Amino acid sequence: MAREGYGDFQAFLAIARERSFTRAASQLGVSQSALSHTIRTLEARLGVRLLTRTTRSVTPTEAGEQLFQKLSLLFAEVDAEIAEVVELGDMPRGSLRISATDYAANAVLWPRLKDLLNQYPDIKIEITTDYGLTDIVAERYDLGVRLGDQIAQDMIAVRIGPDLRMAMVASPDYFKERSMPESPSDLGQHNCINLRLPTHGGCYPWELTDGGSEVQVRVNGQLTFNGTYPMLNAAIDGCGIAYLPEDLVREHVTAGRLVWVLEQWFPTFPGLHIYYPSRRQSSRALSLVVEALRFSKDEDS
Repeated sequence: MAREGYGDFQAFLAIARERSFTRAASQLGVSQSALSHTIRTLEARLGVRLLTRTTRSVTPTEAGEQLFQKLSLLFAEVDAEIAEVVELGDMPRGSLRISATDYAANAVLWPRLKDLLNQYPDIKIEITTDYGLTDIVAERYDLGVRLGDQIAQDMIAVRIGPDLRMAMVASPDYFKERSMPESPSDLGQHNCINLRLPTHGGCYPWELTDGGSEVQVRVNGQLTFNGTYPMLNAAIDGCGIAYLPEDLVREHVTAGRLVWVLEQWFPTFPGLHIYYPSRRQSSRALSLVVEALRFSKDEDS
């Protein structure tokens, strides 16, 4: 393929990833008409349709999806190699994209990365927060953050936090006219605050255990959020029972703003880990970020 065709493939990847000519054009800094011309030229050169376009959506064809998956991996490797060459200079530099939940970003990533950024001004970090199980390779992230039992075996994973205990909490005001649940089945009679998972479109089932029995409870309520901190605020305001990381709500329980609910059923999960593809070459910037985030047992004492 001629060298000038590489830019056409980058344009195709942007459209396939964003599922939108408008967003891809904005990202690439070109007009929509120029981008449409680029794709028509590329499809004519390859002799196959890559994208199915309607007035409302853009989706890859079967051939387009196959090309997207393969090129995403190849371009990610090229970017990593270029980053390594750039970092042969005196100071580590480069841009890293991280996918994480809002809780992980606020409780772990930012507290540990802010000093690193001050020390190395040529390192740039972009953190995207969501609760979808993002495919970091396909979406071209450098790093992802998940609980230890959610990471694929072909990834390199580094623990960045202690085991995570989840808790159910509510405001004392919420229970002024309601009885405290005595078992997980009682949650069905309460106004519970849900967390929506964008990957599956449904809400996160509350995983509970009393040390012997394990249950999953799908709760209902007036409020559903896609982030942890709005759920916390809603619980403090007396809007219902929330299922949140224990270390996030402990200070509010101590202060009397929240109370524990079914404390004997609080589950513990493997701690947060940062991970990246095993085939990805580790740049100096990536290595510095991983080391800054690495969890030490001394922190848990």
